[in-house]
Amino acid sequence: MGAQYTIKNIFATEAETNMSQAIRIVTDTTAALPAAYLAAHHIENIPQVVLFGQESFFEERNLAYAEFIARLKTARQLPKTAAPLPGHFLEAYQRQLAHAPTILSLHPSLDVSGTVRSATLAKAELPGADIRIVDTRTVGGNLAALVMAATEWAEQGVDADEIMRRLEALIPRGRTFFLVATLDYLQRGGRIGGASALLGTALQIKPILEIKNGRVEAFEKIRTYHHALERLKELTLEQCARSPAPRLSVMHADDLTTALRLQCDLQITLGIRDIPIYSVGASITTHAGPGTVGVGFFV
Repeated sequence: MGAQYTIKNIFATEAETNMSQAIRIVTDTTAALPAAYLAAHHIENIPQVVLFGQESFFEERNLAYAEFIARLKTARQLPKTAAPLPGHFLEAYQRQLAHAPTILSLHPSLDVSGTVRSATLAKAELPGADIRIVDTRTVGGNLAALVMAATEWAEQGVDADEIMRRLEALIPRGRTFFLVATLDYLQRGGRIGGASALLGTALQIKPILEIKNGRVEAFEKIRTYHHALERLKELTLEQCARSPAPRLSVMHADDLTTALRLQCDLQITLGIRDIPIYSVGASITTHAGPGTVGVGFFV
């Protein structure tokens, strides 16, 4: 997958974390973090559920991304998604509590996913446990960045209250802009939010969308894909360059070639060496569609 190929240079030297650290992290597959990073830092990764008709699959457990794309391209009906099962969260929390007294559980916006609700149901089964569930108001690369930030702080010995304060300060600074090949996937999946106003002109434009206040919103209408991609770069250069620690990432759904080109352009122009590329999983691709390309960063 793209994430493993393009960011292995960042994570290859990560040391194994201390099994006795005071805080453990839980996230889910919408963060698109590589398995090697998750394993090195003992992070539980809860699978999203993907449904093809009457068949249900757990993302990255019994449905690899390549298999998902092959099914998607031949399916008569678009797949659907469901939030992770509360039981998966309960099992993960119990495993993590065996190693640490506190859990930070970071997940996508409630406006696009029921993941936080499932996590909350699981937490209710463990009264008295210090489990802190975070609605990050985002998804994809920025969710990955927040998970990595929380992990870094936890491994440095920062206490849970301070990490929560830092996350609460960082979350509103997140920016995610992306292009989709078609709005059809967002419309059918019910995740189109304020971008629904674009549906009448979807054939004539290539819109830039954003995640704003946890929802998918229309940002700007562009006439061609080429110009939309150039505008995506411009937005990143205009906003990201002002931040000393932007945690910039590139995301894509089954379009690694464009993502690599975008990564290279941003590396050269911004002078940022390490810009991870995240190949978003089946659950995000179900709603955004193949060919989606985006950027995420913090201002």
